[in-house]
Amino acid sequence: MKIVMKFGGSLLASKGGIRRVAKIVATRAKEDKVVAVVSALGNVTDHLLSAARDSKHWKEDQINRFVDGLRDVHNRALQDAGVSRTSEDSAKAEALFEKLSVTLLGVSLLRELTPRSTDFILSFGERLSAPIVAGALRAEGMQARALTGGEAGIITNDSHGEALPIEQVARRTARKRLDNLVSKGIVPVVMGFVAESENGDLTTLGRGGSDFTATLLGTYWRADEVWIWTDVDGIMTTDPRVVPGARGVRELSYAEAEEMAIFGAKNMHPLALGPVRLSKIPVRIKNGFNPDSPGTLIWSGQKKSVDVIKSIALVEDVCMLTVSGETLSGRTGTAASIFRSLADSGVNILMISQSVSESNISIVVRRGMLDKARRALLRGLAQLGKSARLDVESEVAAVAAVGAGMKGTPGVAAKVFSAVSRAGVNVRMIAQGSSELNISFVVGAKDAVKAVRALHSALIARAG
Repeated sequence: MKIVMKFGGSLLASKGGIRRVAKIVATRAKEDKVVAVVSALGNVTDHLLSAARDSKHWKEDQINRFVDGLRDVHNRALQDAGVSRTSEDSAKAEALFEKLSVTLLGVSLLRELTPRSTDFILSFGERLSAPIVAGALRAEGMQARALTGGEAGIITNDSHGEALPIEQVARRTARKRLDNLVSKGIVPVVMGFVAESENGDLTTLGRGGSDFTATLLGTYWRADEVWIWTDVDGIMTTDPRVVPGARGVRELSYAEAEEMAIFGAKNMHPLALGPVRLSKIPVRIKNGFNPDSPGTLIWSGQKKSVDVIKSIALVEDVCMLTVSGETLSGRTGTAASIFRSLADSGVNILMISQSVSESNISIVVRRGMLDKARRALLRGLAQLGKSARLDVESEVAAVAAVGAGMKGTPGVAAKVFSAVSRAGVNVRMIAQGSSELNISFVVGAKDAVKAVRALHSALIARAG
């Protein structure tokens, strides 16, 4: 059996996490062929991104302090993993710290941060974690080799920040390189998120791209399964911090899992399921702290579930903007103009709702995009006439009920909104796609938890 195993940053950064990961890989590699994919240690990528942006204004001593702090984090990880400070892995890590210092200093001197240099800086998280995991595997008696995504065969275009693989090249290269190592009894430890363009530049696959790395390699290598190791027991019916009675979901279709990823479930990157869905490779979400738990299986062979709704997602960091006015009604191209102005400003839209009268359009965006969205819409409204206006509500949250069982089942929406109404929650906006995989709606931020608990109690807890 061929398995690609991806390990998340929070799991690696936990006390004893790297040794735990090494034991999981070593145990499985005694029976199966294994390729490991690792993220950066928890929060390291966020710190690198902040440093990349801030270094334009930093002096050399500020750069040194940042790199020293990062060095301390990874030296502790080396020690925790049982890797000697005098080992080759430790020496490679030190060389990377020196290279990071030089790179940040270059940004500081030029006062310029390009997409290419941003990718290079962000790559250090995985470039530091993978050799530590490989060293821990060797301490377990395994042969292991750390590889960048490019070295593993993921060759991409040069769209820095959100690069996409060049399929024919990547498929051929990855299969050959991974088979060559695995056939020799070597476990490849691949740096997630980090890839390489055809001209040799480091590229990245977008935030959360380690999942994407794992599913791409699973497809190219023709793996039997992809296992995503996290710090929870698979995908949950809702956030257990909101509903203590939340339970694990045993099986999901690819479509359901994609919906949950888009609506904030922490277990999968939204792009990651594309490759395995096409190749029909099952994905398991498993808990590194509880390896014996079955977790969640995502695949195409599941039977029709008795659960109409499988999960309730809550997205809190959002705001709602409503464009309204008589001049919107019956005017060709109004919606296109609104969405174009947002796209040109780099604003991603999470939800859309429009009344049949065409007199108002509501959209939901991440809170961090609010100022950019407001400016873009105000510029667009100037062309729509005096009656057009923009209303902004920042104290809101989005709730999504997800489940393939909703498709063709009468009365699901009535049950959803009856449960919310009984809880005394007012719904501000509703959106449902023709796929019928989810019903999404917006409520006031103060009512969000109440809405999720009411839905879980009425539609999931009773069904379970």
